[in-house]
Amino acid sequence: MDVAIFIGSESDHEIVKDALGLLDQFGVSHELEVTSAHRSPERTRRLIQASEEKGARVFIAVAGKAAHLAGFVAAHTVAPVIGVPVESPGLGGLDALLSTVQMPKGVPVATMGLGRAGGSNAALLAVAILSLKNPRLKKKLEDYRKSLAAQVEDASRKVHPPK
Repeated sequence: MDVAIFIGSESDHEIVKDALGLLDQFGVSHELEVTSAHRSPERTRRLIQASEEKGARVFIAVAGKAAHLAGFVAAHTVAPVIGVPVESPGLGGLDALLSTVQMPKGVPVATMGLGRAGGSNAALLAVAILSLKNPRLKKKLEDYRKSLAAQVEDASRKVHPPK
């Protein structure tokens, strides 16, 4: 397994659906677990250790509100940790964003944007990290970026058809 994905609650599954599809598209092995820094800290600690034993090289942690999951994971591994804050009622996700992005010096967490876009970008950042030592994956990522550029050009042609 290359990427371990932890979501703080079952409701966060919606945030990672596209990310899971992207990891599948790139052929990156991954596992998904529901676990909580607050409600199940021992389970989370065991999952981090088990994931590393299975070969996880990148962790993605998705959580809302206090959003301590990414920091908790980072405190228990030296592997890269990517945090994805989740929007929630009340503060609209600002609480989760600030909790994820404001890691103390020495224990970094890469923080993505809120929600599904953040989930997708977390998967793509994990792919980019893994591609540093995997030429096949790097080529797939380059091709993916070229396809994004082609989509923009196609959209432009639709808006401004040739005369």
